[in-house]
Amino acid sequence: MVRNTAREIAIHLSYELSFTDKPVEELLDERLTQESFAALAEEDPLYQETPNAKQADYIRRLVRGVADHAPELDGYIAKYAKGWNFARIPLVASAIMRVAMYEILYMPDIPHGASINEAVEIAKKYETPETVKFINGILGTFVRQETAE
Repeated sequence: MVRNTAREIAIHLSYELSFTDKPVEELLDERLTQESFAALAEEDPLYQETPNAKQADYIRRLVRGVADHAPELDGYIAKYAKGWNFARIPLVASAIMRVAMYEILYMPDIPHGASINEAVEIAKKYETPETVKFINGILGTFVRQETAE
């Protein structure tokens, strides 16, 4: 499994956190199992390979980070979502931006450009072209305004 696949799985799990009452650890423990991946593999090829320990740690770090910093990340999304009411932003788009912003703010080993590019590529699979442009614009402005890179 490559990092962009692990990132996409982290986005799926971050999205799932938007509408579950489960604590983040419980969700991670349920979802990051061979059984869970085997069950999902028929629906989505993304789940054909169970993550190894390093990949599972990366996924856990992203999903925990997004959960722990959700108000902060949502505040940045709302700040840069010019002309969009935060409640109107699709949940998948929010999950994509939260993961990218978390990487940019808290994972200095990942280049900002890589986080944005991966977010945009993943968004193309799930969102309309208009929403993909919106995500790209918000993340680009976020990096320019909030980081010293």
